Amino acid sequence: MRRTERRARARALQAVYAWDVRGGDATLERTAFQVWEDLGVPPVERAMAAEHVRRLQAHRPALDDGLRAVTDNWRLERLGAIERSVLRLGASELAHADTPPKVVLQEAVRLAERFGSAQSARFVNGVLDAFARAAGRL
Repeated sequence: MRRTERRARARALQAVYAWDVRGGDATLERTAFQVWEDLGVPPVERAMAAEHVRRLQAHRPALDDGLRAVTDNWRLERLGAIERSVLRLGASELAHADTPPKVVLQEAVRLAERFGSAQSARFVNGVLDAFARAAGRL
């Protein structure tokens, strides 16, 4: 199950990234559906990834505000699309899911390393740690 959860987070990240770089014209859920159709994402992964996408879509403005509050020297809009997407997914899971915070941080760091760089992973870890502390999750 853990492997499926990890793949589902990666699928959610791919959808959020695609939505972000396309300028957010369509809804996040619609973009996710199109991305997953193009990639032939299996139904189990799609269902789990859809939970991440729905949660993020429902709470994105408040999550973005929370991320802005802990990134004093960085404007969210100036971050790379991968970093911004990983941060949004991680913040959404920290704020609105029952996943243990350490697991969320670990998974976000892995996504940042896989799709970004080691530097991205360190940045994501620092920001999400601060977000989790501000939210009282750590």
